[in-house]
Amino acid sequence: MNNNIPFQTIDWAVIPKTVHPGESGTAWWQTIQFPGLRIRIVEYSPGYLADHWCKKGHIVHCLRGAFVSVLQSGENFELSEGMSYVVTDDLSTHRSVSATGVKLLIIDGDFLKSSV
Repeated sequence: MNNNIPFQTIDWAVIPKTVHPGESGTAWWQTIQFPGLRIRIVEYSPGYLADHWCKKGHIVHCLRGAFVSVLQSGENFELSEGMSYVVTDDLSTHRSVSATGVKLLIIDGDFLKSSV
């Protein structure tokens, strides 16, 4: 299977937003999907709390605002503008919380599958 992606630009202004309600607040996703690779701009409203625990691996970069990544283990990691995190699938179950709202770049895909 060929997963090569030719050079291209992404004009996020023309990518439609989809609405994803949280346990509280709302998330808006703009998504580009390639074979084995998903790239998203995700915005959380003030007061956002994810409605599920996520086991998927991600590379997350905070573009604007701040949020907390809460791990199911009880650890909390606050990320603000310019900060990033990375995690492999199935290694750290997590969910996001944002008191003030945040805009994120999130990249995930087959390259983050666990080898365990």
